[in-house]
Amino acid sequence: MPLSWDLIIRFTLGGGQRRFTRFVALASLLGMLLGVAALITVLSVMNGFGGELYHRLLTVTPDMVLEPANPSEAALGDLLTAATEQSAVVAATPFHQGTALLRHAGHSRGVQIVGAPQSGLRDVIDLDSHITFGDLQALELEPFSVILGADLARLLRVRPGDNVDILLPRLTVSPMGVFPKSRSLRVVGTFAVGAPPDAEVAYVAEATARKLLGSAGTKGIQLRLSDRELVPQVSAAIRPLVGESTKIRDWRSSQGSLFAAIKMEKITVGILLTSVILVAAFNLIATLTMSVTEKRGDIAILQVLGLPAKKLLMLFLGHGLLLALLGISLGAVAGVALATTISDLSLWVEQAFGLVLFDPAVYYIGGLPSTLLWGDVLAVVTVAFVLSLLASVYPAWRAAQVPPAEVLNYV
Repeated sequence: MPLSWDLIIRFTLGGGQRRFTRFVALASLLGMLLGVAALITVLSVMNGFGGELYHRLLTVTPDMVLEPANPSEAALGDLLTAATEQSAVVAATPFHQGTALLRHAGHSRGVQIVGAPQSGLRDVIDLDSHITFGDLQALELEPFSVILGADLARLLRVRPGDNVDILLPRLTVSPMGVFPKSRSLRVVGTFAVGAPPDAEVAYVAEATARKLLGSAGTKGIQLRLSDRELVPQVSAAIRPLVGESTKIRDWRSSQGSLFAAIKMEKITVGILLTSVILVAAFNLIATLTMSVTEKRGDIAILQVLGLPAKKLLMLFLGHGLLLALLGISLGAVAGVALATTISDLSLWVEQAFGLVLFDPAVYYIGGLPSTLLWGDVLAVVTVAFVLSLLASVYPAWRAAQVPPAEVLNYV
């Protein structure tokens, strides 16, 4: 083993240090371990929550929506033709949506009524895979039928087969006065995606939406793309074909702010937890400073024997980095292990202690999802290493400045 490495290992792991210095070094190592492990675990949990919301919300959200200023049949047909000409568009259908009030047995709830052909509900928003009772064909076969979100059905106290009254923002004039238009709808199914649409959206057939909403509400064309990240390119390609009067909206305008907030929260939490690593780095400065003070005699002897100041500087840099790398390595291993098992661990805690850590009725997500990204692990390890390197520079420089003659004079 080269002499430099032998000295670094002796200084780091040797038994010649005072007990208090050894305690401070151990505290620095544990702080680095806990900081790295906590940061990797928390970032993985944030990735898990973001991924769950991303999948669940965008499952029933069209990738793009085209809304003409004049929603006539001809205008909708032109938009449908322009959309299907794009190679990235895998499905495109008309839709008609509006707001309404559902009532049943004294309970009422404001909802968004969405009407679309069966192909649109199946291919554009993939509602079919989230049906918990009934099927999409029932909407076409039975006039004035509706499929409700599972939470919406629970709030209204309805079951499949019951009837719900819908009050629409359209007025009916009669000899008794002016009243909102109302109609009875038969519940033929429920769906659940584990997200807010479960309590806010109701789906009907295209013909039913036309009769209920009339000229009110919003009409347009909804699109599903082969990759929703191609939204900017498809929007730029469609714009010259549809004119400036047509509104082009995509999933970023409806849900993008939520995912931007989740990303910002992840960055904020990462910065806050990095302070734990920073504290461990300050402990590393204290450890090395105490080590330099204790080993002034050894440093002076090494200088007399011919060890240059540059080598001495690198020696104490290696001393600090070896101590930091032990903490970083152990923390990375612990963080990866915890990030990959925290979902099962949270389920075990719930079963063992009878607790509900995350109530699906409140958070829409049960358990503690976790998605480990190796890019996050690399970023955490790199930040911890850089902070440790910076923390080791000053004590190492002080070690190289020790005057051997003055130190040996008092030995």
